[in-house]
Amino acid sequence: MSVTRALQQPCSGGPVVPTTPLVTFLERVQETALDTFGENNYDPKLYIDFSLKFNNLSATIDAFDKLPRSENGSVPVPDLQEFIEKWFGGAGDDLVFAEPADFVPEPEGFLPKVVNPEVRAWALEVHSLWKNLCGKVSGSVIDRPDMHTLLPLPEPVVIPGSRFREVYYWDSYWVIRGLLASKMHETAKSIVTNLISLVETYGYVLNGARAYYTNRSQPPLLSAMVHAIYNRTGDMELVKKALPALLKEYQVWNSGIHKVSIEDGEANNHILSRYYAMWNKPRPESSTIDKAHASKLTSDSEKEQLYRELASSAESGWDFSTRWMRNISDFTTLSTTSILPVDLNVFVLRMELDIAFLAKVVGDNATSERFLVASTARKQAFNSIFWNEEKGQWLDYWINNGTTCEESHTWQVWNQNHNVYASNYAPLWIDLFNSDTSLVEKVRQSLQSSGLVCAAGIATSTINSGEQWDFPNGWAPLQHMIVEGLVRSGSQEARSMAHDIAVRWIRTNYAAYKETGAMHEKYDVEKCGASGGGGEYKPQTGFGWSNGVVLAFLEEFGWPQDLKIDCP
Repeated sequence: MSVTRALQQPCSGGPVVPTTPLVTFLERVQETALDTFGENNYDPKLYIDFSLKFNNLSATIDAFDKLPRSENGSVPVPDLQEFIEKWFGGAGDDLVFAEPADFVPEPEGFLPKVVNPEVRAWALEVHSLWKNLCGKVSGSVIDRPDMHTLLPLPEPVVIPGSRFREVYYWDSYWVIRGLLASKMHETAKSIVTNLISLVETYGYVLNGARAYYTNRSQPPLLSAMVHAIYNRTGDMELVKKALPALLKEYQVWNSGIHKVSIEDGEANNHILSRYYAMWNKPRPESSTIDKAHASKLTSDSEKEQLYRELASSAESGWDFSTRWMRNISDFTTLSTTSILPVDLNVFVLRMELDIAFLAKVVGDNATSERFLVASTARKQAFNSIFWNEEKGQWLDYWINNGTTCEESHTWQVWNQNHNVYASNYAPLWIDLFNSDTSLVEKVRQSLQSSGLVCAAGIATSTINSGEQWDFPNGWAPLQHMIVEGLVRSGSQEARSMAHDIAVRWIRTNYAAYKETGAMHEKYDVEKCGASGGGGEYKPQTGFGWSNGVVLAFLEEFGWPQDLKIDCP
């Protein structure tokens, strides 16, 4: 049994990026709203997305402080409603919806392999949803950013939809894949330009384009976005503009708090990455919810650590999942910063390969060579740290037991997390792995018998915890990465499995759309046509990445005349 030694940052503490005075004030409004209106239909994010009507935060605070209050902090309902109406712009009012310039109702060469007229008509409806999700930040956000929590961005934006009324980082990759299928190349490029501007301002791409998201990132897929657009358009200028930002972002994920150095049983040293938010307070957009979780803990330091773990789980995109919990039945045991996640390291490996490719495109062979070397080293780490031969999966790795904060730990192979998550198959997405035929076959068989492949797609885990990144929810990005990896492998069995999963996923999206008139954020993969649930907010519709993945799947596989689209 191999022994691994982990060298890492202290297991608690770490940097904190301060928030803005407006966000701090809006958290007070959010708490008062909960006390006043009660939990029914309460969404804490709504209040943190308000903007100021008047260019005077202190006058707004004074008016708020003068509201009549009962002992429990609540304000008479009419008084609070009147105050909100008088002093704030509504959530989402600072985003101006605008039809994208490159949208046409039926683009030339759109989904040529979709022959079935019913499926084609639906695909055009999904394509037309881009109009509902596109906009630009208002002039006021540009002129007076301190009056808004929405951040100024230079180009038009595409949002996920519903309560997510701002740009999100990892969502944008699958949005772009859909836009490319929709032949909307300029809109796709504008997304990348906006994300580059965030790197230039903050040093990394934020979780989302809000003032309260500056303390964390999200799965780093900017390089994959640039690569996908370049593959379609050959746009050399975009590559030149993006490379400095990609190098800057790469540095963030491979230094300081995100970097972990591990020695394996053969005394080889490996560098891997982890999620680690720069925050130790309740997340402003979910402040009242986070405080309720922390109320179960006694000491301030335990609460601060939980708040950091909550924000770090949000940085992972998987907020929330048993994947991050030491005890899967106790939410307060979230320990995301103590985990080396398989999928994060897939994204960083992808970044290394993309930068190597893009640097070569612009003639920077030295940078290209350096990143090829880095990718080879990370591939070795996958084999030594994540791979589990017996299970035929790559498993997340626990780097400390949360009880000590020493600089180094000696660990054994059982520190791999043996629970089954869709992320255990994420390395298939990378050509370095999917080009190995015997490996693909082993992993394909493992996936087939994992319990993840269900009637309507791939489940996120096999654990039904009530969290949204667990069973029975299926999410578009996870379907896409696994399916695309299987397709690219060149193995006939793998391609056949990919096609089968894609058909199930397309059908469930179609059935739910026909029933509800909307695309959903997530789906219940146990039943064709059922949308997903669980988690800390109501299920959302719109929906950026779901639209993108359906269009990408239809582009890849098409839909023949004689294949039924209805649920079997």
